[in-house]
Amino acid sequence: MSEAANDQAPLVLDGMKVVSFCHYLQGPAAAQYLADMGADVIKVEPIGGAFERGWSGARTYVDDVSAFYLCANRNKRSVALDLKHPDGVAAARKLIAGADAVMENFRPGVMDRLGLGYADARKVNETVIYASATGFGGDGPMVGRPGQDLLIQAYSGLVASTGHFHERPTPIGFAAADQHGAALLAMSMIGAYVRQLTKGQGTRIDASLLSAGLDLQTEPLTIYFTKRANAEIMRRNQNLATWFHEAPYGVYRLQDCWLALSMNEGPKLARALQSARLAEVAEVDRYHERDRFAEVLADELKDRTLESLIPGFDQEKIWYQRVNSYDDLMDDPQIRHNGTFREVEVKGGKAVLVNHPVRYDGRTPPLRRLPIEVGEDTREVLAEAGYGADEIDRLIASGAARAPA
Repeated sequence: MSEAANDQAPLVLDGMKVVSFCHYLQGPAAAQYLADMGADVIKVEPIGGAFERGWSGARTYVDDVSAFYLCANRNKRSVALDLKHPDGVAAARKLIAGADAVMENFRPGVMDRLGLGYADARKVNETVIYASATGFGGDGPMVGRPGQDLLIQAYSGLVASTGHFHERPTPIGFAAADQHGAALLAMSMIGAYVRQLTKGQGTRIDASLLSAGLDLQTEPLTIYFTKRANAEIMRRNQNLATWFHEAPYGVYRLQDCWLALSMNEGPKLARALQSARLAEVAEVDRYHERDRFAEVLADELKDRTLESLIPGFDQEKIWYQRVNSYDDLMDDPQIRHNGTFREVEVKGGKAVLVNHPVRYDGRTPPLRRLPIEVGEDTREVLAEAGYGADEIDRLIASGAARAPA
């Protein structure tokens, strides 16, 4: 899909104004979903810049711009304010007064101490949507603990369920709770925006990484607690992907690649592989004897190539897929057709971004802006909030705000 076609995508949240006091990933990613859909998202950063500007996985930077920052901050405007300076707080309150929504992901109590909590926001904007994203929730016994993605994966049972709990618990290899939490946060804010538009009412939203980590596991948690199971149920053959699916649901080694097999009937697999050994176990209970079935299947597959399997698999309508590495993704025909990746210029270098995951009227939302410099939109946004040019200069000179020279 061409960039020209992308530019025609409807901005379905055009008219929504959001002030974002967010850093790390969950909050910024949620704000980016809203911004991609057309919301005017004002990212309020510290004078020194948001955390994600100064850290990046695999130490990946384009010039001095963090890839971690680039992954979750497009289509926003950047304003830099010192929220410990009274004039910086006053400016933040002016932004809140003119916004539809506020979002923040500081630890519980921080925004209240700054004078920018929910009660403070309602004093200047009675119908404001105020969304807080925390690690474990806004209160409770874990409220003071650090809420970081890996820790939430461990706490929520996600690590135990994903890996083989009794041998080697395995985390998901990316910030799954953060990204899912971001989607949930954006979803809740859009719902509250509809209420605001139709009822004229504000909403207090409380989201957490813990709730996101648990929500990711809605299916297995419902099965586990309804079955009244215990941790022994998680023991399984190493090829099996989950503890609650029947074999062959899992990943198996071929001679030339790894192969994922979804829900498939035993007799169909035996015919597809023309395997007498697999035919002998094809009619067993593939849940209660899942390890036996998976072991025989794994032994049948290990010396075969994917190309040799495709005719039989397709004839029997087997659900399968080669396991891709990241190296396979950029040139994959379906991914290219979907327009998933976008290369952008950053300070003369190149970065690759993952586009908004949803199309609107058949088109991907465009890249409208990318605030590379800290506070690069400070002057514009403060002017819109009612500050004169001299007042903005004074705020910048006093250190209450920052803008590029």
